[in-house]
Order: sequence, then structure tokens, then C-alpha cells
Amino acid sequence: MQRRSLLAGAALAATVSAPALAQAQPTIRWRMPSSFPKSLDTVFGGATAIGDIVRKLTDGRFTITPFAAGELMPPLAVLDGVQNRSVECGHTAGFYYVGKEPALAFDTGIPFGMTPRQHQAWMIHGGGLQMMREIYDRFDAVQIPCGNTGAQMGGWLRKEIKRVEDFQGLRMRVPGLLGRVYAKLGATPLQLAAADVYPALEKGTLDAVEFVGPYDDEKLGLAKVARYYYGPGVMELGASLCFIANKKAWAELPDSYRAALEAACAQAGAEMLAKYDVGNVPALKRLVGSGARLGYWSKPIMEAMHKATQEVLKEEAAANPLFAKVHDKWREFLDEQLVWAAVNDGAAEQFMLGTRRSASVAR
Repeated sequence: MQRRSLLAGAALAATVSAPALAQAQPTIRWRMPSSFPKSLDTVFGGATAIGDIVRKLTDGRFTITPFAAGELMPPLAVLDGVQNRSVECGHTAGFYYVGKEPALAFDTGIPFGMTPRQHQAWMIHGGGLQMMREIYDRFDAVQIPCGNTGAQMGGWLRKEIKRVEDFQGLRMRVPGLLGRVYAKLGATPLQLAAADVYPALEKGTLDAVEFVGPYDDEKLGLAKVARYYYGPGVMELGASLCFIANKKAWAELPDSYRAALEAACAQAGAEMLAKYDVGNVPALKRLVGSGARLGYWSKPIMEAMHKATQEVLKEEAAANPLFAKVHDKWREFLDEQLVWAAVNDGAAEQFMLGTRRSASVAR
């Protein structure tokens, strides 16, 4: 049922004429605070796209006005605003609210977890959306996936990281369960909104930051205050964003407006991931060209990260039955996806990377 709900809006424009819709449906105005600043035209651009698409599909009868982080409410309080209906909807990421419910981390992404493609498959066909909506229902909210950043970089650090011990004492901005993983490696995790990251690094109250990737990180100016840039992004192979609506406000919408909203989220999400894939490469070249030191986590460091991740997941599952329920289903689905990747596309990509390296050496 959830799969049909997500995809039903795709046919809306072809089945309902705008004039007929305008005559039959009410005028509705919603406000949508985002957890992200306007300077990030990727993630905040997703919020803008949702509003634009809904307006077009409903001939202007249903409008959703996006507000950047901090304009209506604090960026990490969007779920609170939707729950108490201070606003009708919001644009955010589930893992910002693991303090309320740790299982919300699965709505966004888990270290050593799913790629965007795998996450989408889990949501639509693997039962993920149903489980996430059951969790958001506890907060009087309805969730719709609305974008993904793709694999994120490991982060910016003010000092070089050569050994696991180098994380000891680092004050690091990381969201969701990532903070608990880094804490096991000796770091002190902090959760900060995007706008607060640069000042904290500049003042030295923060030693490292994991945000998104080159395109966004360049806009935030992180290379100016942290020299070392690490990959690969094993801690976030993808980060899914979500549109959340107040449960009662959602119930008051006509069915056609709900379909328009779900179609808008799907289209905005596709555009977001494509924009990151296009923008990250030239941004990375500019960052390295301007002096950023590109580095790679060593195998021992990634093994330590993986071990710490498994410990965090086991600890949380033992303490939280809901988390355990979601994790079991999520892990089962991911294991199947990894088998397919090893047999087909993942193996093919490894070969292609190898041929590219060989070609580079030959030149």
C-alpha cells in the first residue's frame, strides 16, 4: 500500500485537468520550516522544489511555503513544530531526532548501511516506509521520503588522522548514531546545525565536522578552517531526507492534494541526488586545487569504525525493542542487497575503477 501511495501522484497531472481541480478543491496554505539554510541549494532546494511542484499540480490551490533553518524555528526542532502543529509540515532528516527515538536513524541512514538506491528499495518494497510511518505516528506526523545526498565524505579535520588513536579527544560535529560510534573511537560528538559549523571550527571549539560532500562543504567554506578532507564515506553511504506533515493536517487534505504532495517529494528527491552527483566532482577539484588535503581512512581505521558501529547497534537493540525490530528487518534486506551488489553492479563498478586506474598509469 505504501508503494502505491508513493507512486500514485506520478499520474496526477495526466489524469486530472488543472481547471477541473481548481473548481473542485479548496485553497490551502501550509508553512514548511526546513532544517537547512538557503545557502545550500541542494537540500534547501529540495524544499523549494516540493512547494513549486505542488503548486503547479494543484493550479495554485495548494501552496507550501518553505522557510530556511531558523526563520520559523530552530533547525533541529522541526519535528517538534510539526507535532504540536505550530506549522503544518516540515523538511528535515530523521536522524536529527534520535534523542526522541533512536529508530528514527533508519529513516536517514546508518553507518555502513544502505546506498540511496538500496534505501529506496527498502522503503518502497522492503517494508521500511511502513515501519517509519508507524514511528512518526507516535509524534503525530506523517513522513514522506523527499531526497538523498548520496554517499557523504568522512569529514573535515583540523589535524591529520593516521591512527584510530588520533580520534581521541576530538570535538566532532556528527549527527544521529554516528556520534555514538565516534565516541567509541575516543571523540566527543556534538550535533550542530549547518549554520553553526563554520564559526565553531573557526573559533577552535570544534576540531572536526562531518557534513555532506564537496558541493555543500565548499559552500559552507569548511576548507578555510579545516585542512584535511577524508573519505570514503563508509559512515554515511547515503542520507535520506524527509517531508513530515502534521497528522491532522494531512488527514484534512483532499486525496488529490496528498497525491500531488507525494509526487512532488518523489520528483524533488530525484533531482536532489542527481544534482549532488553532478556537482560533487567539480567542487572536489576546486577544493583540492585551493589547498585542501584529500586523505583516505586507512583499513585499520575503517575496521575500527565498523566494529564500533556493530557495538552501538547491538547495544541499542538490546535496550530498545522498537529499534531491534526495525534493525532486524533492515539488516535482512541489506544483506540481500549486498549479495546482489557482489554478484553484479558492485563487482562491475570495482572492475571499471580498476580499468580507470590502469588507464591513468598508462597515460
